[in-house]
Amino acid sequence: MTAKISVIIPVYNVEKYLRQCLDSVINQTLKDIEIICVDDGSTDGSGAILDEYAANDGRIKVIHKENGGYGKAMNVGMDNARGEYIGIVEPDDYIELDMYETMYNTATNTNVDFVKADYYRFSEDKEHKHIFIDWSEKYYNRVIRTKEEKSFFDMERNTWTGIYKTEFLRNNNIRYNETPGARYQDQGFWFQTYIYANTIYVIHKPFYHYRYFQTNSSNNPNGFDWIRVEYQYILDILNKHPEIKKEFLSKYTKYKFNNYLFNYNKLNRKQKHEKLKIFREDFINDQKNNGIDISEIDQDLFKLLIEKPNKFYRKITGSLTLCQKLFSIKNQNYHKHIRFLGIKIRIKSQKLEERERLKRIESKLDKLCNKLSEII
Repeated sequence: MTAKISVIIPVYNVEKYLRQCLDSVINQTLKDIEIICVDDGSTDGSGAILDEYAANDGRIKVIHKENGGYGKAMNVGMDNARGEYIGIVEPDDYIELDMYETMYNTATNTNVDFVKADYYRFSEDKEHKHIFIDWSEKYYNRVIRTKEEKSFFDMERNTWTGIYKTEFLRNNNIRYNETPGARYQDQGFWFQTYIYANTIYVIHKPFYHYRYFQTNSSNNPNGFDWIRVEYQYILDILNKHPEIKKEFLSKYTKYKFNNYLFNYNKLNRKQKHEKLKIFREDFINDQKNNGIDISEIDQDLFKLLIEKPNKFYRKITGSLTLCQKLFSIKNQNYHKHIRFLGIKIRIKSQKLEERERLKRIESKLDKLCNKLSEII
């Protein structure tokens, strides 16, 4: 090992933010670091900026490569790392100047597998101030023994707010999923670090500044397909380690279902119709072949997905049943919206007795609609 920390920065077309990121890393109070910048085939000025910085700082190593995706870039960076610990900085973010000195001292004093900390989230909107993202108080400033405290798995999940012991990553063959053109490869990485770690430490202080974009991969219609690929990658890892799989199957099911649902909700109605069958079949296959544990997810919603997918779709999209399109009543402050034979009527209902009467009618209609929904 030739450095205390190897900082990996995967770069692709981020010239607008890259200098701020690099300045925050090269000016760290911990000087004994190496900075591995992987230029993943950038077509803007990012590559030239990296070469400029490397010419002025011998700690910077630039690797120019053809575009292969985030996961491939991160694996190349880790393969070239020679530090005791590995840190990750996204090229459109930046970090506090004492981040790595504080984390290195904590890691060496506690000898844990990885150290993490709080962070700030901010956006380009000038009115959007930095939001302090913290963890649960019970996890701070002490060694967490993961086999004894399974709840640690529900802490903030990201890859870039800490440092990882290089030996820990390599001994467990922790790698990124190399899926060209896809996203969410960080899901597989943090999942592996969590299931393999024996001890971790969380510092109650924000060091990392995460730049949040309103338009990002989370809003991409391909997100549903990307997350499927990533959770298949995680499942393949779990299947190689039956004991670990048994221990963390409920967590795998929880985050797979929640991520599927999150990306499913980003689709338009037509896309939801198209992906519903895939969503359902994936979890039916999991039930048959992988014995999933649904104890930590919304079981009523899961039951709808498996047994009554059309009702699941209506619940997610807010679509009305045929019965509701013909007869329904909805509250809105002191008004009622009544749908009768497809015609919407808005009436004022300020009197208490009138509101109560309409509530009773609404309740009866709801019961009737539920019964009819079972038939339709």
